[in-house]
Amino acid sequence: MATTSKKTAVSKTSSSSETKFIKELANILSDANLAELEYETDTVAIRLSRVSSASPVVTAQPPTTSAVVPSAIETVSEVEINPADNPGAVTSPMVGTVYTSPEPDAPAFIVEGDSVNAGQTLLIVEAMKVMNPITAPKAGKVVKVFVRNAQPIEFGEVLVIVE
Repeated sequence: MATTSKKTAVSKTSSSSETKFIKELANILSDANLAELEYETDTVAIRLSRVSSASPVVTAQPPTTSAVVPSAIETVSEVEINPADNPGAVTSPMVGTVYTSPEPDAPAFIVEGDSVNAGQTLLIVEAMKVMNPITAPKAGKVVKVFVRNAQPIEFGEVLVIVE
């Protein structure tokens, strides 16, 4: 019976230290203003990426070996939803600066709740002094806009969700 309680105590301590470690990684991601951070050992692989400027996403993946992923990490990854997995996600095709309107004083191309047509300009991405329109892939409603005007963006970053 004493062995069982020791295992439980070790499990709780291990889970608590793993949770603290994940929080430390999230703080590094935030403090260094990184878009993504990966940590991998023989027993665990952790990938944190920033969905928006407000909150990091924690994703845990078991390595290809038969190691057991701690339940604390699994709980965190199940709670967070990656917007890139949304079928209506419009991602950036390049690294650059996103602009929400055609001119500095002009109204934005879109706002959340707008209805858009396929091919309609949603945003402009400036890359290497060239303005590249980002168009709606399908007709629908703008559910979420993840970027603000003049924000630097990365390749593959989710800009807008159109459903």
